[in-house]
Order: sequence, then structure tokens, then C-alpha cells
Amino acid sequence: MSKFDTDPTSQKLVGSTVRGGETTFRTYSSVAEQIELCIFDGAGHETDRVQLNADESGWWEVAVGGLGPGTLYGYRVHGPGKPDEGHACDPAKLLIDPATRRVVGEVTWCPELVTPGVDSAPFVPRSMVVEPPTASPASDHPRHRWDATVVYEAHVGHMTARHRLVPEADRGRYRGLACPAVIDHLRRLGVTAVELLPVQHFVSEARLVTGGLSNRWGYNPLAWGAPHAAYAGPGGDPVTELRHAVRRLHESGIEVWLDVVFNHTCEGSLGSGPILAWRGFDNRAAYRLVPGSAGLVDEDVTGCGNAIDTRSEWIRNLIVEMLARWVIEIGIDGFRFDLATTLIRGDQGPEPDHPLLTAISAHPSLRNTKLVAEPWDMGANGYALGRFPRPWREWNDRFRDRMRDLSRGRGPRSTTAASLTGEASVFVDRDATSSINAVATHDGMTIRDLVSYDHPTDDGHQQRSWNSGLEGPTTDVEVMTRRRRRQRMLLGLTLMAQGVPQLSSGDEMGRSQAGAANGYTLDPSAWGLPWPDADWDLVDWVAAAARVRREHQVLRRRFWVSPDDPRVSWLDGSGNPMDDEAWHHDVDPDRRQPVEPGSGVLQWLLTPSPHGDEGEQELLVIVVQQPGPQPVSVPAGRWEVILDAANPRAADPTPASSILTVDGPSLVVLRRHRPLRDN
Repeated sequence: MSKFDTDPTSQKLVGSTVRGGETTFRTYSSVAEQIELCIFDGAGHETDRVQLNADESGWWEVAVGGLGPGTLYGYRVHGPGKPDEGHACDPAKLLIDPATRRVVGEVTWCPELVTPGVDSAPFVPRSMVVEPPTASPASDHPRHRWDATVVYEAHVGHMTARHRLVPEADRGRYRGLACPAVIDHLRRLGVTAVELLPVQHFVSEARLVTGGLSNRWGYNPLAWGAPHAAYAGPGGDPVTELRHAVRRLHESGIEVWLDVVFNHTCEGSLGSGPILAWRGFDNRAAYRLVPGSAGLVDEDVTGCGNAIDTRSEWIRNLIVEMLARWVIEIGIDGFRFDLATTLIRGDQGPEPDHPLLTAISAHPSLRNTKLVAEPWDMGANGYALGRFPRPWREWNDRFRDRMRDLSRGRGPRSTTAASLTGEASVFVDRDATSSINAVATHDGMTIRDLVSYDHPTDDGHQQRSWNSGLEGPTTDVEVMTRRRRRQRMLLGLTLMAQGVPQLSSGDEMGRSQAGAANGYTLDPSAWGLPWPDADWDLVDWVAAAARVRREHQVLRRRFWVSPDDPRVSWLDGSGNPMDDEAWHHDVDPDRRQPVEPGSGVLQWLLTPSPHGDEGEQELLVIVVQQPGPQPVSVPAGRWEVILDAANPRAADPTPASSILTVDGPSLVVLRRHRPLRDN
């Protein structure tokens, strides 16, 4: 067994472990000269201090009798404190246990968190001893296949803060996620997995607090293995309440994934950031460092002041053990890794065979867990789309950008078609469910704002948005009608494409951030999902689109279909196969140039496999890019319209003529019964 023991049956798990009448505290530092365990009472007063014992491999441990669940504690680490040499040990700083299960109290931003030799205990939270809950049974996990998965990205606070059917005390909290009205909404949409924005315990940055703001998204972690305390009810236990919500979602057939942040921490930059946890134990083993003009400095490939160093065996195995804990103790089904490229950086850049990936795949509790990478960071060669191995899936920004362009009349058909069919050239070594497809996520404009603004109203980056004719709020009927069609179009494209669709919570009901593209400080009470003013027609339409996907296997293929395969045919507005000119044509309504009839139309015909089910049906998806009525000739046969972005709500199937008039931009989906096979 490795000295970094991550076996869940081990007697030497990191953090605090309760057994019998004593608690064992175990942590790591390769540079510490002495580590003290500090015990506190509920009033914050230190009541005892105990020395930890070290072994030759850098592990420090002590077993203390008479301590059990509810004990508050922290660490003080004696050792080198020379930032220019990459060290930041300071016994004056009270440290959070990097493996704690629960954090109690708040960080008070002040110079004492940074200034050497000044006690920080009055200004930092405590770790708490928690008796681990019983393991979540494997039978409780829904385990949907990738080709049947529909992901719903949600924020614990924003999801229910404004929901009138959620008890007031539960709004914006873990328990709100388990409310029947919320679960019914998810089921109506056909959601199979809820991906929660970070619930690892996090803090707001000092600059935000100074300005009276808060980090709402949670991408600023203080404890990787502790559920965020503020999402529990007053006086509630975050571990118990999150586990309860997960169990209720499981009972409804919905998986729960976590968006996890292991690429950086809330400790900022060496020398100027606070000493709260990892840095005070072993900075050189925790963070990526490079030579600077005055010594070692952070290699900030995340843009957040520091970057975790997974070349460190301590860090790799700490990450793996925290992941296993979320699965075993809370019941989590999957993880989306923020800025995942950082986690596979070796000495020369990203490595698809990185030992962290090997360690994750080897852990018995993680073998059936869904793994999703955000495949980029800000460092050299940081764009790593397609470089993660099986069984990983990846966020696909190409899909996002190309679908946004498609909805505003831009982009050649060739690249659009690649994204609509799963990006085979990128994920060729995996299968057609490797791409996570989203046109909007927490990071950027909402879909309603994408069709309402040409430019963000805040400091966010450009969004490939188009205001549909007028900027911002308007009562112009024509512009509003066009915006509604484009909303349905973008959501429909997400659900009609090969790969794994992901919806951003609130997009299905018309949520707006007033054009903001960087919403990480928006208060849920004002900017949460607009349940009181929801566009329920749009909700109904999205639910119908998800049902179309669920009922038609041709939209959910797991195998690749080559460009010349007859099971996918690409047609122009006249119903003819795309020629080279049409395939590479780029329609742009902003150029205001004459457009050939049908040139802004893309059709793709999806034909079942010859060996598929007898009842499988052909589908025809039509996209009209430029504004205004466009004639579209469909292939011969008896077709019926089953989805139309021009309809405010989902409608019953209606017969389709051989030539449709589609008011663009828009999306229409038609269905044809498959001819019976000859005997």
C-alpha cells in the first residue's frame, strides 16, 4: 500500500477519523518541523493543544481520546517560512484541515491572515470532526447511460431562492433541491442528471467583500471535502442536508454531479494571499511554482492567483480521496472538473496519461462515476479539447460557439455539421457521446440574453450574441417574436445534436441577467430562477424537445457516422445534397447583402440503422438562419411536424407539405415513419 493511502477500507484515512472513544487526526507536510492540533470550544476558545507525530514519509498523526463528532479544531505548523524559497509555514496561522468534512465559521479578511508571526485564529473558521455517514448503496444510484443522459447545470442558491412552492426556510439551500415541486420540474424536462455548481466549502474574495459583494458561484474553495456550510438551513448540518437532497433526487431517477474545483484555492498568490490551509502545511508540494525576479512565485495558469500542483503525490491522492468521499458518503454520481487542464499538467504541459487520471480510474469507488473535463486553462498549451482519455467526457466550446453562430446567421455548414454530429475529428478515439453540448452555461450570458443583446452590459467577454434587431428590453412585437423563436432554436439545437445535451438552469423558462456575461456575484434573491414570472410556454416546448430526443434513437447514437454515411444526409433549402459552395457558405445578416433563396437553410436527415428497431423513424431537422420567410423543400415522403420553434408551446404533430415556409431564424423537426422491411 502506498504511503498516500486512498483505500476506503484503510485504517489511515486523511483528516479526522472517529473510532470508538477516540479520534485520529492525520495530515501531511514534507517540510514541517512540528505540527500542533488545536482544540476549541463552541465559543471559539482554545481548550487544548496536542503534538502530532511524524513518520519518515511526511505523514503526521495523533489519536486523542475523549474527542468525537462536533469537536472543533485547527492546526499550527512550525517550519520554513521563506516565500522566496516557496515556503509559507507560520505557527501563528491557524489552518483548516485540507481533508475536513465540515467548516464552521467565516473568514474575516484582514492583514493578520498574511502578516508573518501574527495570530490569525480570531479571523478564521474551524474544522469540525464529523462521524462519516453510512456508505451510499450502489443500488441507490440511477446510473443512466451516456446516450440517455440530459444534464441540468444548477446553482443551489439560484435554483430555489425565488420558488414560492419551496418552504421559505429551504429556499436557496440544499433542502430546497429536494422539494417535490423542483423535482417535478426536472422530471418534466427529462433531466437525468443535475450538475451542481461548486458546493465544496468556499469563501468570497477579499476584494468582493470590501465592495459589499459575494462570490455566489463558489469557484474559490477553502475545503475540498466539506459541503458548503451556508447552503444548510440555520443550525443545520450541511453533510446531512446535502445527502438528503441527493437521496431524494436519486429516488426520482436523477443523478447528482458536482462541479469540483481542484485547480486552485482561495489562498491567492504566495506572499500576498492568506495562509489558510494547504499553503501553511506545505506550499511547495501544494502549488505550481516558477522562478521569479525575487525568488519562487506562483505559476498562475488558472487566473486565480495560484494553481494546484498535481505532480505532487500528496495533492493527487488528496484529490482522489476527496472524490471517493463525495461518492461514498454523500452519494454523488459524477464530477465536472473546473479548468481540468491544470490537473493534467506535468513538467512540459498537459499529459493525457497523467498519474492523476490513472489514480482516479484505479480507485474502486470511482470506477462507475461519470467524469467530465472542462478541457482548458490559461497556461501554455492550455486548450486540451479531445485530449482526455476514456471514459472522460468534455465540455465542447466548439459546439457552443457554432450553435450561437448558427442562430445568428453565421458560420459555414461544414463546421456546424461537425458539431451537430458529435465532433468526430476531436473525439475519434472515443464514442459519439464524448461531447458535452451546451450553448449556455453559468459562465456567460443566458440564452434569453444571447438573443437580446449584441454586447454584454458588464465586464464579460464577447458572447457571439445577436440582439435580434434591437438592443436590450423592447416591446417591439416583431423583435420579441424573433427572440422567442431563437431561444427555442438554441435549446432545440442542444437537444437535437449528437453527444450529451446540457441545459443551464433557468434557460428553459427565459431567465435573464440583464445582459451580464459574468454573473458570479449576482444575488439569488434578485437573479435566481424566475419562477414567479417563468415563461411556461417555453418550459413546455423544451420538455417536448427533450421528449423527441428521448423517443428517437437517431438523435442518441453512440457510434460515429462518417460524412458520406447515408444515415445522415445534409441538404440545402431546395432539398438537394449540399454542394461545395453551399457547404462552405457563410450567411451573415449583419452584412445586409442580398441572399440567394434557401442559402441560409440547413437540413439534416437522420435515418435509422438497417438493423435498428422496426418502429424507428426518420427525422428531418431544418434550420433557417436568416430573418424572414424562407421556402424549404423537404425530401419526398409523408412527413409530420413534431417540433417547431415558431410555436409558443409544444403542439401535436401536424402533416407537412412538400414545401414549407419557415419564418427565420428558426428550427423545425419533422418525422417520417420508417417503411416496413420486406419479408
